[in-house]
Amino acid sequence: MRTARMRSDEIFGLLLPEALYERPIAERHRLIFYLGHLETFEWNLICGGVFDMKSLNPEFDRLFAFGIDPTNGNLPTDEAADWPRESEIRNYNRRVRSAVDSCIDQTADERLLHVAIEHRLMHVETLAYLLHGLPYSMKKASVAEEEVVARPFIPRQAMVSEGTATLGLERSSGDFGWDNEFDSHQVHVPAFAIDVYKVTNGQFLEFVRAGGYEERSFWTESSWEWITASEMRYPKFWKPVADGWRCRTMFADVEFKPFWPVYVSHAEAEAYCKWKGRTMPTEAQYHRAAFGIPDGFERLFPWGNMPPQNQHGNFDFQRWDPAPVNAYPAGDSAFGIADLFGNGWEWTSTVFAPFRGFQPFPFYPGYSADFFDGNHYVIKGGSPRTSALLLRRSFRSWFQPRYPHIYASFRSVQS
Repeated sequence: MRTARMRSDEIFGLLLPEALYERPIAERHRLIFYLGHLETFEWNLICGGVFDMKSLNPEFDRLFAFGIDPTNGNLPTDEAADWPRESEIRNYNRRVRSAVDSCIDQTADERLLHVAIEHRLMHVETLAYLLHGLPYSMKKASVAEEEVVARPFIPRQAMVSEGTATLGLERSSGDFGWDNEFDSHQVHVPAFAIDVYKVTNGQFLEFVRAGGYEERSFWTESSWEWITASEMRYPKFWKPVADGWRCRTMFADVEFKPFWPVYVSHAEAEAYCKWKGRTMPTEAQYHRAAFGIPDGFERLFPWGNMPPQNQHGNFDFQRWDPAPVNAYPAGDSAFGIADLFGNGWEWTSTVFAPFRGFQPFPFYPGYSADFFDGNHYVIKGGSPRTSALLLRRSFRSWFQPRYPHIYASFRSVQS
């Protein structure tokens, strides 16, 4: 919990005072909401929910309770003046942290503590891409990162043999997982070919230059309406300049990085795959490529059963920026597929839905169930700002297909 708090304090520490009441992404709350949300969630879950402690601030308990994207198309309309002062929220947070600490040793259901910690770490990543959308003048520059030099490589595909993929967690294992990770089950996966590397900025540039954003046949009807209305013609994390393109990082515009993974929405990834005559992998195909072994066994991680280390990939807050897609060969899977954990989440073609035997958390019933609506897709893997705690085989995240703000990459497959 101390480590998770350190991470959330770190990212709020990047903001200049005038930035805290900004809304960098129209679909999300103002940043001030998240300053109160993390502690409020823990209060409502543990202090109020389990120990029935007297509220420190009933108004805050309600105001900062939920922080998800709207699914009905209605954007938030609040104004900065509608929110409490920063000093009031920080005072509330200090008191809540003290109360949560007093409860930790007394909490019998350890799932609650895992939920609180992982919830905070997931929001640390959410805050990263929210801050990414702020003007650079509103952020304090972090220490300059050492650039990872790109080694030459040729984009290619690897064959993944027919086999079984194990999805989910065994409920009797005692291991923590969110409700959508249960129950464990096996899926037969026919042989397929998959990109060894995530699709890069350089490869996606070919799609842009070929007029991919103007060709109706590459897009679903709803995605075509979206890019037409928004006038999108390139990924959100690019910036057009007179002589070409630059990349928009957290703290500066930098020269175009052709070997970095491209970050795009599911809709853009799907259009690229159609242009190539391919598809995105299913969740089961991702699992087979990432954790499978040709002889039929499976690993806990792509590289083996060793817990995640820095040499295995670009994750756990090592960097703010992506790295070249071939920068971490120690993280390759048994099939020789690179970058499966970290450096950018990976879109799948699988609609987010419950596994057989799904049981919602009684203390958080809407965490997953509210999004089993047929309009969210499973993403796997992790990004540079994903905590190592979330790098487990069964972890599933999900987003709407026309949401270009997250650190999400993709690769293509052929049956």
